[in-house]
Amino acid sequence: MITIIDYGMGNLHSVLKAFKRLRIEAKLSSDIAEIQAADKLILPGVGHFKRGMDNLRERNLIQTLNEEVLEKGKPILGICLGMQLFTKSSEEGNAEGLGWLDAETVEFSFPEGEKIFRIPHIGWNSINFGTQTSLYDGISDDTSFYFVHSYYVKSNNDADVAASTEYGLNFTSSMVKSNIFATQFHPEKSHDDGLKLLKNFADNC
Repeated sequence: MITIIDYGMGNLHSVLKAFKRLRIEAKLSSDIAEIQAADKLILPGVGHFKRGMDNLRERNLIQTLNEEVLEKGKPILGICLGMQLFTKSSEEGNAEGLGWLDAETVEFSFPEGEKIFRIPHIGWNSINFGTQTSLYDGISDDTSFYFVHSYYVKSNNDADVAASTEYGLNFTSSMVKSNIFATQFHPEKSHDDGLKLLKNFADNC
């Protein structure tokens, strides 16, 4: 069973719908016992970083997630805001994150005089593989996925970078560290390749 953590942020039902299309058993829950009983976890989300952390804290989920992911080694996939919450901190609300990945979440900014890139970064963009991971089995390098974000993850450890993307600068679009997997893009909105990624997480990670 995959449990999609319901912490009051957006886009949770789209992820659940994707697993239903794949005929993989999954459910939304904020219940601590159900999170503990799950085989794998997903932390998706669209919205403000500080609000996301506040919501996890208000639901008493942070300690449980630390125990399940860091101590027990349960696989977890962070999507979009979920990936950002895995980092140490964010410029969005100047808030601390879960700190599972050696990275920070920073706001897009481009030097004066250079081409202006619209923020938020919305739409299809390609990824370039870094560290090999089973999350991308059967998916080609330079495949495009769907993005919606105004902040991006800046990794401090190249070994954790599973993919990067160009959008005015080269940013980390996917990370992997042991049992922790993350994508800045939305696999649930990325058609067949996105579904393949979700199936890889369910079957191979």
